[in-house]
Amino acid sequence: MAKIKGAVVVDNEVCKGCGLCVEACPEEVLALNREMNSRGYHYSYMENPDACIGCSNCGVVCPDACITVYRVKI
Repeated sequence: MAKIKGAVVVDNEVCKGCGLCVEACPEEVLALNREMNSRGYHYSYMENPDACIGCSNCGVVCPDACITVYRVKI
């Protein structure tokens, strides 16, 4: 059985830093960045990218649809 590796891409300028994606991630991959975007929000980013399994929970719960999840079989 092939293992799935995931990657999360966040549109930093659209993200409002609500943190729903951080809470929805079962592998604790995402976190809110200390830096702010141009709108003054702490946007989410992949703090632990090696742990991502590509489950897409973060993209499903994002109210602004600023998250894209990619999956690759390894």
